[in-house]
Amino acid sequence: MIELRTPRYQWGQRVRALTDLHNDGTFPEVPAEALLVSTGDTGDIVQVGTHVESSTPIYLVEFRERCVIGCLEEEISPL
Repeated sequence: MIELRTPRYQWGQRVRALTDLHNDGTFPEVPAEALLVSTGDTGDIVQVGTHVESSTPIYLVEFRERCVIGCLEEEISPL
């Protein structure tokens, strides 16, 4: 059994994107690979979850109104 990793960041925390984030198919109304968030854009963590199979923390970050994206720890940084 894989032990759950403790998330580095918390719900409500303000973060910045460390890399450009593109549509991986999660947003069907947006073309595949379209730019969703640019490096340096800021947002707020609205939920913290875990990818069960890999024990990886996943952060739902609202970068702007109605643009909530699942991010890995290496894709964001706290402000």
